[in-house]
Amino acid sequence: MSDLEEIRRKRMAELERQQAMNADPNQQQAQQQLQQQQMQQEMEAQKKQVLAQILTTEARNRLSNLKLTKQELVQQIEMQLIQSAQSGSLRGKVTDEQLKVLLKQISGQKRDINITRK
Repeated sequence: MSDLEEIRRKRMAELERQQAMNADPNQQQAQQQLQQQQMQQEMEAQKKQVLAQILTTEARNRLSNLKLTKQELVQQIEMQLIQSAQSGSLRGKVTDEQLKVLLKQISGQKRDINITRK
């Protein structure tokens, strides 16, 4: 009897998979979008957790304030900090002063464009 039950379970699982593959394409797309959103939320939570471990509260506050105006710059800095932490080149928490220096270095790399009118 157990062999028969096992065969039935396998067949039911196979039928469910086939039915899922034949399901409405919009439903599949919605499920994929939901999975992507969940993955992004998990990655964001992990990033926040790592940043909480490597930044002081003042430095985190500065980054969150700066994120309101310069999201791309903050994302670049966050990735750089996380990579530094993973490689082991950070010793202790990054202070607000160290973050200011890092901000100056990164923003100094960009070109200033001056337009003069005559």
